Amino acid sequence: MTEPGDLLYHLRDQAEAADLRIRPYASETALEPVPRWSESLGCRLHLKLENQQSSGSFKIRGAANRLLTMPVSQRALGVVSASTGNHGKAVALAAGLLNTPALVFAPEEASPTKLDAIRALGAEVRLHGRDGVESEREARRFADANGRVYISPYNDPQVVTGQATIGVELSRQLERIDAIFAAVGGGGLVSGVAGYLKSFRREVTVVGCSAANSAVMHESVRAGRVLDMPSTPTLSDGTAGGLEADSITFPLCRALVDRWELVSEDQIAEAIPLTLEQTGHLVEGSAAVAVAAARRLARDFPGGNVVVIVCGGNIDVRTLRDILCGAGA
Repeated sequence: MTEPGDLLYHLRDQAEAADLRIRPYASETALEPVPRWSESLGCRLHLKLENQQSSGSFKIRGAANRLLTMPVSQRALGVVSASTGNHGKAVALAAGLLNTPALVFAPEEASPTKLDAIRALGAEVRLHGRDGVESEREARRFADANGRVYISPYNDPQVVTGQATIGVELSRQLERIDAIFAAVGGGGLVSGVAGYLKSFRREVTVVGCSAANSAVMHESVRAGRVLDMPSTPTLSDGTAGGLEADSITFPLCRALVDRWELVSEDQIAEAIPLTLEQTGHLVEGSAAVAVAAARRLARDFPGGNVVVIVCGGNIDVRTLRDILCGAGA
């Protein structure tokens, strides 16, 4: 396995190559200023709209890059993944475009809407375990036993490099970035984007945002080791679950994330309708985690350029209805 230090050292060149490689499969998304929030927070706040990807989330970047860097003969055997939804959907989409069979393992309590979307893209879905780590273990076991490549949601250098292409785009879209807010689950998003941006601007502040109900990376970094700890239900299902013990993203998060912020379920639920009302963008729970954290902390960067990565918009209709009804109560 590639060492984390090696990945970080080569990330800038690899991310720029990946940016060209994945372009037929992943769009360059808009960076949209939010004047209303900027004025109230005293900074220049921007939303990086990954909810506009064809898969509805940033995950298409890492999935496409991993598939495109595999030998064609290996792709023909099919790929295996594990996901609570967005990564599985991205793998299914990219695999379908490349005529590659895909099998996705998911926790038993994963969002039905997201699982239906994976199936609609042609992938097979198998439910296993109550937590993402259990699904990942079973997916790896199955892949090894059947000679297929396992595509991790985060614990894969090519997946992290694919997510880093967000940083490549941001460097073209904004001359200077003072702070980045990103939701953290397995850490592939924040590791890739932070690694690329800090390769030429070390002073950018990276804020890792986690749902308090499932903050395994947050607590693992605090403890100095990957923890095996339970997660409780959260609206941020895209970041829920544990970490593989050997994850390359753990040391990257320790090295690259400058601040950590926990977000409560009430704050997530508040951020979803607020974002829809004030920006017109529908966001899922994981994106709302970053929005909520930024609305609380962005004033710490007065006059600066602050970017919030809106990592996805794949929210379950029933969940959205319940939130909107609660907001109107």
